[in-house]
Amino acid sequence: MATAYEVVLYGASGYTGKLTAWKLAERGIPFIAAGRNKERLAEEMAKVPELAGHDYQCVALEHETGALTELFKGKKAVINIVGPFMQLGRPVVEASLAAGCHYFDTTGETDWMSLLKRTYGPSFAAKDLALCPANSYMWTEGNLAAEIALQTPGIDTLDMLYLGDSEVSVASTMSFLRMCTQPQFYLRNNELVQWPWATSYQVRVPGEHVLLNALPWSGGGEPIWYEDDPRVRNCQTLVSFRNQERFNGVVGLLKKFEQECRQLDAARQEEVTNEWGKAVTQVEPARENPDVNRCTLSCQGRGNTNSVSVVLRGNSPYAQTGVLGAEAVRRVLRGQLHATGFVSPSQAFGARNLVAALAEEGYLAYEVKHV
Repeated sequence: MATAYEVVLYGASGYTGKLTAWKLAERGIPFIAAGRNKERLAEEMAKVPELAGHDYQCVALEHETGALTELFKGKKAVINIVGPFMQLGRPVVEASLAAGCHYFDTTGETDWMSLLKRTYGPSFAAKDLALCPANSYMWTEGNLAAEIALQTPGIDTLDMLYLGDSEVSVASTMSFLRMCTQPQFYLRNNELVQWPWATSYQVRVPGEHVLLNALPWSGGGEPIWYEDDPRVRNCQTLVSFRNQERFNGVVGLLKKFEQECRQLDAARQEEVTNEWGKAVTQVEPARENPDVNRCTLSCQGRGNTNSVSVVLRGNSPYAQTGVLGAEAVRRVLRGQLHATGFVSPSQAFGARNLVAALAEEGYLAYEVKHV
């Protein structure tokens, strides 16, 4: 009897797509691996050892709303990993809405998140569907830490810092270069305020002594998650990488963009960041090594007279993204979705549940300290 597939993994042949396929297989979830080239899909899926004997089907189709809608009909959830999302995401969202599917993606682009919130959020809510972008290490990890911090009464200010130490995929490089040249925001006194262009900041990661350079990195998804949350008055996010030589190279590219490209029209700016991204990262990295590719997320919460520190120490951010995608659809299929419309992963599934899923696989542990 043929499988009635309920999950579509769109963009399955890419680096993050293969990691998500691995985590779907571990959960025993059959899926359709979709993309533009069936032969490439089959070749890339064959590189995932955990898929041996697993039930999946490769489907090729054009990247347009009609074809995607036909594929999504009768399915329950779509995981979209095709970016940059501001360039390529709309047909997937529109097809998910038309077909009645819950939508999850792995974006880091906060202008994309804001677009979804304002343009599509009410329509998804009206159909009782989840619209959950950035269901990925960035910006879910901060969302999880923030929710833990907000359990302390009186906390209304969230100051977050990501430290990563993984190689970056080709698609991620194109996304982060475009998103770092777009307006980036933090939340101050319930209003979004723009960060200065191409400006780095020195930070100290909890438990470490050396100062590192950091960037707003699109401003972080957390100010978007908490923009309308009555619990939160202030929220800001910075991002740093262990490889400071490469990180400072990114800062240099952003300064170059300001000098040479800021005056270009929007379409040409997108072309430039794509070109630069392909030049910076030309091959996909190997799977992360937990002993090497470690990460830290620090959330410092503050109220009028009290504070709380929540630190998540973990490894393998891209693999964590795979876990979050697979865990999201597993919970959808089990009827464990808590909220619909434009939602953060914590709203959709509960922060403690997602922390537990990541911790169970050895990807993170956390500590909470009150002052």
